[in-house]
Amino acid sequence: MKQSVRTWFRWISYLEGASFLILLGIAMPLKYMFDSPEAVTVTGGIHGFLFTIYLIAIVVMAILFRWKIVRIAGAVLAAFLPFGPFVLERRLKAEG
Repeated sequence: MKQSVRTWFRWISYLEGASFLILLGIAMPLKYMFDSPEAVTVTGGIHGFLFTIYLIAIVVMAILFRWKIVRIAGAVLAAFLPFGPFVLERRLKAEG
């Protein structure tokens, strides 16, 4: 069961990180450079949903794997940094 939760967390991390990069790298430039706010509306909604799922996934991982508060804080902080979820996932994978 822990392995399936771990795989679920990996997918959520990747999706949340990708949605953040799309929001910052594509949707925001479209909004401000080409006066197309629809891109931010759609992408922002998707990212908001994935961010919420990511936070829930952190709680599940913290309970199942007995994460310390520092790990939990780092996982939450990773969501606010471009490429943060990818770096976190790489560290978790390295730890086994």
